[in-house]
Amino acid sequence: MFFKGSFFYFRQIKEMIFKMNSKVMRILLMFCYFLLITSVSCKDTSNDKAKTSPESTKTNDSLQSQTSKNKVILFFGDSLTAGMGLDTEEAFPNIIQNKLDSLGFSYQVINAGLSGETTAGGKNRVGWVLNQKVDIFVLELGANDGLRGIPLSETRNNLQTIIDVVLEKNPDTQIILAGMQIPPNMGIEYTTEFKNIFPDLAAKNNLKLIPFLLENVAGILELNQNDGIHPTAEGQKILAQNTWEVLKDVL
Repeated sequence: MFFKGSFFYFRQIKEMIFKMNSKVMRILLMFCYFLLITSVSCKDTSNDKAKTSPESTKTNDSLQSQTSKNKVILFFGDSLTAGMGLDTEEAFPNIIQNKLDSLGFSYQVINAGLSGETTAGGKNRVGWVLNQKVDIFVLELGANDGLRGIPLSETRNNLQTIIDVVLEKNPDTQIILAGMQIPPNMGIEYTTEFKNIFPDLAAKNNLKLIPFLLENVAGILELNQNDGIHPTAEGQKILAQNTWEVLKDVL
């Protein structure tokens, strides 16, 4: 009915226009065409919305549901976490992701490892990696501090600050602290105190502790790259297993 009426009025107007001079006629004809096309276009658009809106709503609801059910595990560390010298998928956080997927756990793993990172650097950047809600925070920092001989009190304080920032952002976040050890180059006193930083902080803050992330990897030639420090792909699998032994209990 709408279209029949529109074309009828258009025909009437057109007959009137032919009685006018040519300049006015062209202007009015353009105006009439514009009105007619706009009316049809508006009607078609409203029909499209009516047809597609329910499907679009259903798709959006599905995406939101899928996103909301995924919890986040964030690995915050240095080159060990980043998988230096290897493809990203060979780093132990990605191996953990694959294991979670195979077992049907709905977790998203985020690898926030940065090669060369110290606890001071981690303290400075931890704020911006917490933009999304994090359910489990795996803290793997300190090795570079120890290798550089950074004062132990500074390393301890920086790690405590990172822990405080995470819990301040979300008190329900589960923190897992990765224990670390270093060769005795700095002397037995420094080496021993460095090793004790991690269980001390875990006990103080009631955190889960991976006793030594590099257990069964450190010092084993075939499980490390040419630098003797960074694990090979096979070594990363062992890091993943060492992590899983603690992580599985907080899922």
